[in-house]
Amino acid sequence: QVTLEESGGGSVQAGGPLRLSCAASGIIFSINDMGWYRQAPGKQRELVAVISSDGSTNYADSVKGRFTISRDNAKNTMYLQMNSLKPEDTAVYYCNADVRRFSYSSRTFSSWGQGTQVTVSS
Repeated sequence: QVTLEESGGGSVQAGGPLRLSCAASGIIFSINDMGWYRQAPGKQRELVAVISSDGSTNYADSVKGRFTISRDNAKNTMYLQMNSLKPEDTAVYYCNADVRRFSYSSRTFSSWGQGTQVTVSS
């Protein structure tokens, strides 16, 4: 079993920063893509940013230039630095990881964290 634990959420005023972390634990051989998603009340979950194992990144247009995704493969940890936050960034943020658990199997498992609330006030 693989567990993803997010931390770093909270309340902030518009224009301020927050940094989210996502730590993966359990039986892990390697992690392919890792990503941050968010879900605002009454809306569907959407992709915020994704990072591959080699560090390639992609961002939603709404966060480009403001958010930075990164990872530490040695620690199986991913980060999301959020700057210039806006009220519309308010949502529950979830981390996701595509995990290969065993060296003898190429099968991967998609794992999700429990979510962390980010609230941006104007």
